[in-house]
Parts: sequence; C-alpha cells; structure tokens
Amino acid sequence: MSEISPSRPARLRRSVLSVPAINRRALDKLSSLDCDAVIFDLEDSVSPEKKAEARDNLRAFFAASPLPGKERIIRINALSSNFGADDLALVVALEPDAVLLPKVDEPQDVTGVGDRLAEADAPEILRIWAMIETPRGILNAAAIAEAGRTAGSRLDCLVVGLNDLRKETGVLSLPGRSYVVPWLMQVVLAVSAYGLEAIDSVFNDFRDAEAFAAECGQGIAMGFVGKMLIHPSQIEMANRHFGPDEAAIAEAEAVIAAFAEPGAETLNVVNIGGRMVERLHLVQAERLVHKARLIAQRSGAAATPRTDV
Repeated sequence: MSEISPSRPARLRRSVLSVPAINRRALDKLSSLDCDAVIFDLEDSVSPEKKAEARDNLRAFFAASPLPGKERIIRINALSSNFGADDLALVVALEPDAVLLPKVDEPQDVTGVGDRLAEADAPEILRIWAMIETPRGILNAAAIAEAGRTAGSRLDCLVVGLNDLRKETGVLSLPGRSYVVPWLMQVVLAVSAYGLEAIDSVFNDFRDAEAFAAECGQGIAMGFVGKMLIHPSQIEMANRHFGPDEAAIAEAEAVIAAFAEPGAETLNVVNIGGRMVERLHLVQAERLVHKARLIAQRSGAAATPRTDV
C-alpha cells in the first residue's frame, strides 16, 4: 500500500467528552457544553439489552441536534460482537465526523472498518479513531498509526484507554501514572511518527479537581492534544490545559513573521532574538496559531491562556 501525506486540518480536541448514548438527559445537555468533541458511546456504558434503544436515541438526536462546532464521534461495539454490524450501519446512516473503534489490537482492525465504510460509500470526511486499550494495542501502536499513512486511510486519532489496560495487566491506578507512562509515550511516539494525534485517557474521579489538573498538565507535557472526559465538570480545565497559552502563541507568531521576511523564503534557519529556529518549526507554529484562532472563534473573544500550569 502506498503512503500519502499525513497532514490533516487542525482540529480542536482539547476536551473530548464521552456520553452514554442511552442517557437522553445527557444528550440533551450537549449543546450547552463547551467541549471540543463528543464521543457518543454505544459500547461499555450501554448494557446489552439497551443497545438498540441507544441506537434509536442517536438517530433522534442527530436528526434534531447537529452540534455545530463540535466534532462528533460514535464509539461502536466490536464488529466481532452481536452489535457491531448494526452500530456501523448506524454510523454510515448518521455520518458523524468519526467512528471510534474499541480495543484496536492491530492495523487490520482499522483497515477492515475502512474497507467497510468505502463499500458503503461513506463520505471520505467520515474518519476513524482507534481506542488503544489492550497490551497488544500498545505493542502494535506504531503499526496501527502507520495504517493512517496508507492510501485511502481514514485514521485520524488514537485514544488511550487505561481502565481496560490496567484491568488486563494488573497495573494499579496510582498518582502520577508512573508505571503506565512508558505505554502512554509509546502511543504519542507512534502518532508523531505518522502525522496523527493522540487523546489522553479518562480521569475517573471527576470530584478530585486537583489530581485531574495534575494529570492534564502531565498529558500536555507528554504530547497529547487533549483528554477524554467522563463528566462535564472536567471540560473547562481540560480546555485551559490543552489550549495554547499567550507566550506560546506569541512565540509562534514570531516564527511565522520571521519566515515571512523578504529573503527568508529560501532559508531553512532564521535568527529570532539570538535563537536559531529551523523551518520545521514553522509548520508547528502555523498549526498552533490556527488552533488559537479556532479557540477565539469558538469563544467569540481572544483565546483564554492557561494560568495554572
């Protein structure tokens, strides 16, 4: 399979709220929330006898509530289950922004769904996200991410699921996540190598704001672009931590301005205040400024800087 450019339009994915599709009350509140993306969950949070009802809920919701400005992702059950085929048919019918695949172990889990979407004539803008939440998924993270570079691939994002990973490995949930940091960094390295993005795992105790803030700070430091959330109270803090601060925006604008100077179009390195900056940083700067503008557009004002990191 031939490779294509990994470039994707910059999206805001600071706060990715997971909502059980069976919970009509939670669905009805989404339009008032400031999360960047919503995962409509048909998998873990929906009992087997409620799967059909949850799909009906999503049909009604998508017909009535387009949620402008928010990325919409439907997490389906595994295609090997009794529910996966119906879930994927619903995805094709509703055309969300992406489908989230659970417990992705190998590249074929992604390419197989991509083939099914193509056979169903799903639009190319319907992307694939992959949950990395098993030991095999962690071990194969690079190969899974590489699937995002193949012709016709829809893969955009990897989402870490530490709850299932801890359950399968016996690793305890401890402050600082010290024993799982190597696994988290393996996912970040994989997406960085192949031009994708990674979303950090959920933080289970939404009442512990201090510990959640610390984990957000750790996630942004490791290279995640956002965090999967389980409660609306976590949205504001995730947005602040994973959004660019004023200093980062100013530095990015300086890089863009330096490479826009007459004669700089042929340079691979420029001098900015005594610091040598390579052209590769220009792409990063442009993406950061674009995200800052998206945030400003969402809020109707200047991007809110982080003040507590």
